[in-house]
Amino acid sequence: MPSQEWIEANRAKWRYRGQERPPFALAPQPGQESVWDYPRPPRLAPDSREVVVLLGSVEIARSSRTVRVLETASPPTFYIPPADVTMNAIERAAGGSLCEWKGLAAYWTVTAPGQRLERVGWSYPEPFPGFEAIRDYFAFYPMQLDCFVDGIRVLPQPGRFYAGWVTPELVGPFKGEPGSEMW
Repeated sequence: MPSQEWIEANRAKWRYRGQERPPFALAPQPGQESVWDYPRPPRLAPDSREVVVLLGSVEIARSSRTVRVLETASPPTFYIPPADVTMNAIERAAGGSLCEWKGLAAYWTVTAPGQRLERVGWSYPEPFPGFEAIRDYFAFYPMQLDCFVDGIRVLPQPGRFYAGWVTPELVGPFKGEPGSEMW
């Protein structure tokens, strides 16, 4: 478990926290959301749109009971309840990572006949206080999987590390684009 000093130091490093949009942020039009209006610490938002995750033609998840994690500068990540995930298509992967807001993440490998994608999903078995609503929910990287929200294929957030789902109603720029390291 990380020390409280590590958590506080990493939480303090963020320059933008959603209180006001920086001058380079795009202004949202009616029906759009600016990722610069999302807070830090992130906010959890239930979402009833249909979310589908595919590996080729194999359905990995389908849900209308997801939770979006909304965090300053990043497109939302959709977390899917375990009951809506095809559990025989995923297996626990080695390793993990640490989010200063959500806690220790466990990684998941997605499999389908003749296909195997290592560490393309994750979950929080013991999330930090405030994030209990996503305990054991699954999130997936849209870079390697086909992910859809209400039938529209999402675009992956720029950058190899990030996992946000870019949907048509979002405006940025998004963390992960060149020059965004200090956002």
